[in-house]
Amino acid sequence: MESIYNPKDNQDIINRIESLTPIALSQWGKMTVSQMLLHCQQPIKLAYGTLQVKPQPLLSFLFGKAAKKKLTSKQPFGKGSPTAKEFIIKHEPDFEKSKKELIELVGVFAKEGHAAIKIEKHPFFGHMTPQDWDAMQWKHLDHHLKQFGA
Repeated sequence: MESIYNPKDNQDIINRIESLTPIALSQWGKMTVSQMLLHCQQPIKLAYGTLQVKPQPLLSFLFGKAAKKKLTSKQPFGKGSPTAKEFIIKHEPDFEKSKKELIELVGVFAKEGHAAIKIEKHPFFGHMTPQDWDAMQWKHLDHHLKQFGA
């Protein structure tokens, strides 16, 4: 599986982001391309410790471990998977700004490696290793880039 920490794989993701245009249409779901670019920043900001998400202890206890196992497996994300309310983008962000910011955030993984991850405990999935974060971030980005044909 590709790794967000690997400079070549990381650049491949960045190239796919760079290929997006403001008129790219979604192959599924409700987000616009600009909303997707901002949406994809949120779990990265969570990993970097710059976004706080309110823990859901009961949901985490009941479903967190099973969801984490599915999230970090080699299986791709399914269409219409649930997302944290903090990651839902309802307004229409500036495309170029969102694209630039996502590219910068993704690049940090290749530059800093595992040191980029500032939190070990995800508010829903619980303890996360750098490898867990890697799998989750890669799959999330890949999923949404495919959603927009990139």
